[in-house]
Amino acid sequence: MDLTLLRTFVTVHRAGSFTRAAALLGLSQPAVTSQIRTLERQLGRPLFLRQARGVTPTTIGDELAHKAAPHLDALVEITETGLEIDSSLRSLHLAGPPEFIAERALPALTRLTGEDGQAFALRASFGNAEAIMEGLAAGHHDLAIGTARPRGALLTATPLCDEEHVLIAAPRWVERTGGGRPPHRTTALALQRVPVVEVHESLPFVARYWASVFDARPVSPGTVVVPDLRAVLACAVAGAGLAVLPRYLCADALERGDVVALHDPVVPPLRTYFLIVRTGTLAMSHVARAHEWLLRAASDWN
Repeated sequence: MDLTLLRTFVTVHRAGSFTRAAALLGLSQPAVTSQIRTLERQLGRPLFLRQARGVTPTTIGDELAHKAAPHLDALVEITETGLEIDSSLRSLHLAGPPEFIAERALPALTRLTGEDGQAFALRASFGNAEAIMEGLAAGHHDLAIGTARPRGALLTATPLCDEEHVLIAAPRWVERTGGGRPPHRTTALALQRVPVVEVHESLPFVARYWASVFDARPVSPGTVVVPDLRAVLACAVAGAGLAVLPRYLCADALERGDVVALHDPVVPPLRTYFLIVRTGTLAMSHVARAHEWLLRAASDWN
């Protein structure tokens, strides 16, 4: 059986779409369709059910993918190992939220760009979650960090770390929210008097906190909306209003007293970050090494 046909088949199985598989393989969609039809004729069985949006594997298709994919991934590993005579020629393309990449991932990964005999070049890019996942699926990135586990078999996600969200504001807002009341007794009603600093008009961080802690929706609209959590922190320090931020991002400001925690819930809201790769690419040594290094670094973050 032609390995090219199997490679195309496994890519379509993981992508769930002829169009996406074609982009990953650098082929036209008709070429991918033709290869799958050729394989189906050779096997005498249909491998996919065509639907309005993408394809779904048949039972035979799932069985073939289960048997063939590990061997194809092993061949990729052998090929990559043979090519990596000078691993410093390899570039790792990393994508994710700008704040987390800047504050967490890059400081950890830059240690791998040194002259240790196994170094690689590092390229980072930022974007929203949808664009990052599309870029990863299309092969523009090698490794992505996100807060949602992707669906389907094309991408593989590994839990990286949990981040605690903290409700903070400049000290002058304490009187507006109840004076000397203990932080765990602060109410959503009292917090309505404080304007909100957020990354989007939909108030994603504040709304998630309110739903988790107060079982309610925030009432105050966003007074300052800026698409970077570091800028949100700067505005909160300046007294623009309350904000909900990851603890790692505001820990120093809390310690200095630039901001204070307005609420101290018994169970703080958490959000999980995932390391996400295209299925099979952990066979590439530079991707696997960065993946392992980040997981190791995350044990200290938690």
